[in-house]
Amino acid sequence: MGLKWNRRPTADSAVMAAQLGDAEARNQLLREFTPFILKVASRATGRYLRPGVDEEISVALMAFNEAIDGFRTDRGGFLSFAETVVRRRLVDYFRRSKPSSQELTWTELEVEDAEGEVRNPAMDRVAEVAWAIAEDQENRRQEIKEFEEVLDRHGISFKELAEGCPKHRDARERAIQIARLVAQNEKMRESVAERHELPLKALAEIPGVRRKTVERHRRYIMAVVLVLIHDFPYLKEYVLNQEAGAGP
Repeated sequence: MGLKWNRRPTADSAVMAAQLGDAEARNQLLREFTPFILKVASRATGRYLRPGVDEEISVALMAFNEAIDGFRTDRGGFLSFAETVVRRRLVDYFRRSKPSSQELTWTELEVEDAEGEVRNPAMDRVAEVAWAIAEDQENRRQEIKEFEEVLDRHGISFKELAEGCPKHRDARERAIQIARLVAQNEKMRESVAERHELPLKALAEIPGVRRKTVERHRRYIMAVVLVLIHDFPYLKEYVLNQEAGAGP
């Protein structure tokens, strides 16, 4: 289910929505920043690139899409991060495209097995990796769909979640810590499951937890709690990477 933006979202909020599975937000990012992508790619190649002709444009678009998935808010602005990813992928592309006297053709890697059939171990490995990636992507899509259903039962939409995400690292870290407290406490978990809301009174009694912080980031905290108490391994990994000190 795509987000219906009532106003133009910031790049970071649109990226978060895309990471959470919103295809409309991802397509909007690709459309809106195509001129930016072409500009970065042209600078990296040192020449004007022609859409539909130059392969570098496809490489740059795929790199931008990769940047959407790999972006974390503690890395600074999204566009700076995306530019770095696009440039790196173009460099990789240039290196692969350079002719080499040591390159082998696919047929040179073919072998004959015990039954006399010709096989290509390298191609078999490529197929295995491609299948694993496709399966992983399908699992992620299914998990996002299930998470969206859970959010809906608790009165939260992806749009509200994206707009309510803490913009600063320290605020995000505090929100996740509060969510952990809820997820680790049986009574608080029951309150979330039965009443579909955070136990504000119980949280306010915990030293160091400010009621204003909980109320300001209520939807985000609730969403993290739901990720932690349900079987959402991909989203759980994403949340943990949002904590201060986590890797990319």
